[in-house]
Amino acid sequence: MVRSVVNRTERWTLVAAILGSGIVFLDSTVVNVALPKIGVELPSQTFGVLEGQSYVVNGYLVTLSALLILAGALNDLYGRKRMFTVGLAGFLVTSVLCGLAPNLELLVLFRVLQGTAGALLVPGSLALLTVTFTGEAQGRAFGLWAGASAATTILAPFVGGVLVDTLSWRVAFLINVPISIVALWATARFVRESRDETASRSLDFLGAAVVALAVGGLSFGTIYEQQRLWRDPFGFALLVVGGVSTVSLPFLMTKRRNPLIPPELFRSRNFTVTNISTFLIYGALYVVGNFLTLFIQGTIGFTAAGAGFGFIPSGLFLVFLSSRFGALAARHGPRRFMAIGPAIMTIAVLWYARIPSTTTPWLFAPNNATTWAPPASYFIDFLPASLLFGFGLSIMVAPLTTALMTSVPPHNSGIASAINNAISRVGSPLAGALIFVAVTASFYVPSLDLNDEQVRLSISPLNVQRGKTDPQLIAAERDASTDAFHLAMLIGAGLFAAGAIVNAAGIRDPERQVSRPEPTRAAV
Repeated sequence: MVRSVVNRTERWTLVAAILGSGIVFLDSTVVNVALPKIGVELPSQTFGVLEGQSYVVNGYLVTLSALLILAGALNDLYGRKRMFTVGLAGFLVTSVLCGLAPNLELLVLFRVLQGTAGALLVPGSLALLTVTFTGEAQGRAFGLWAGASAATTILAPFVGGVLVDTLSWRVAFLINVPISIVALWATARFVRESRDETASRSLDFLGAAVVALAVGGLSFGTIYEQQRLWRDPFGFALLVVGGVSTVSLPFLMTKRRNPLIPPELFRSRNFTVTNISTFLIYGALYVVGNFLTLFIQGTIGFTAAGAGFGFIPSGLFLVFLSSRFGALAARHGPRRFMAIGPAIMTIAVLWYARIPSTTTPWLFAPNNATTWAPPASYFIDFLPASLLFGFGLSIMVAPLTTALMTSVPPHNSGIASAINNAISRVGSPLAGALIFVAVTASFYVPSLDLNDEQVRLSISPLNVQRGKTDPQLIAAERDASTDAFHLAMLIGAGLFAAGAIVNAAGIRDPERQVSRPEPTRAAV
C-alpha cells in the first residue's frame, strides 16, 4: 500500500495524516445515522427533536468550515506538527465529551468544540504530506490521503449504521478515541516540525474574523433557510453577512500588511482553477449523495444499511486506485485526470437519472416495502452507475489534490489546503440549496398540502411517507418523488460536466514532473 515510502518517518507521517483527517471526515457523516436514537434518548429543555438533531450535525460542520482558513494560517505560522497535535488532542477530548453527553444541549456545545478542533486537522494533514514527500512519492501520498478521506465519507454511513444498531449511538463518537491515540503517538514519535519561515509572526485577526463571517454566514445561512423552507428573515440576514464578507475579502487582503490569505496565491492559474472546479464538483457530490440516499430509501425502499451498502463499490475504487492515479498525476500532470474523472461521473449520474421508482430494493428491504420488480433491476439500474461513479471519483480526487498542493510554494501549503477545503464546504450547501429550491418547486402531489408547515418539515420531497394512506396518493407521491429525483440528478450531472470543462480548459500540466528539492525543515 505504501511501497514508495522509503523510511519510517514518511510511513508514519502518512498514517498520522490519514487518521487525523479521517476522523474529521468520519464525524461529518457517521453521526447522521445516529440522529434518530439521539433524538429519542437525549432529553432537551431547549430544542425540539428535529431542531436539536440539526444542530448536532450543523454545529459541527459550520464551525469546522468557518475556522478552516484560520487554522491553515495557524499551521503555517506556529508549526504544523504543533497545531496538528493540538487538533488531535482537542478532537479526542471533545469526542469523549460527545459520547458521554447527558443531554442534547451539551451535545450541541461539544459538537461545536469538536468542529473547532477538527479545523486544525484537515489543512494540517495535507501540509504535513507536502513538506514530507517529494516527486512521484508525493503524488502517491496525496492519492492515499484523498482516497482514504473520500472512502471514509462514503462508507461511514454504512459502518456507523451497523455500530449504532448493534451497540449505541455513543459509539459514533467514542470510535474516535483509539484512532486519535494512534495518530497522536505517530505524530509525537515520527512527524517532523515545519512552518512558514517567511511569514510574519503576527496574525491577521481582522482577516480571520471576516473569513469566519464569510464562510460561516454562507454555510449556516443556507442550512438554516433550507430547514425553514426559505421563510425565515434570520437566515437571509446570515446570507447577506456572508455575501458581503466574501465580496469584501479581496479588497481587505490587498490592503493588509500581513493578510491571512496571501493574494499572490491566486496568481497561480492552477490554484485558481482548482478552487473553481472544487466548488462545482464538491457541490455536485453533496447533491448527488444526499438526494440519491433519500430516493433509494424513501421511494424505492432500502433500509439505511442497504443504502450505505450500495455505496461500497465506490469506496473500494477509491481505496485501491486513488494512490495509483495520484502517482500518475505527479508523473504526467493532473489535467487529463481532472477532466476525465468528472466526465465519467457525469455519465454515472445520468444513469442514476433513469432509475424508475419500481426498482427492487433487492437486499436490506423493510417488510413494508410496497414496490417490487425483478431482482435484476438492481444490477441494471443502480450497480453500473455506482461502479462508474466510483471509478470517475478515484480518477479525479487525488490529481485534484496534487494540482492544488503543487500550485503553491510548500511554505503556503497549510493556508492553500484550508482555502480549498473551505470552498468545498461552502460549495456543498450552496449547490444543495439551489437544487433543493428547484426540486421542491417541481414536487407536486394532489391532496397533499405542502403549504402546511408541519407537513413540509416532517417529510422530504424525496422521502415520501407510505403507510396507511390512499393507494392513489401513494402512487402520486412516488411519481412526484421520482420526477424530483431525476431533476436533481440532471442538475448534478451538469455541475460535474462544468467541472470537467473548467479543468480541461484551465489546468496546465508542468512540462515535466520532477522531484522537487527537499524542503527546508525547522528543527524538531
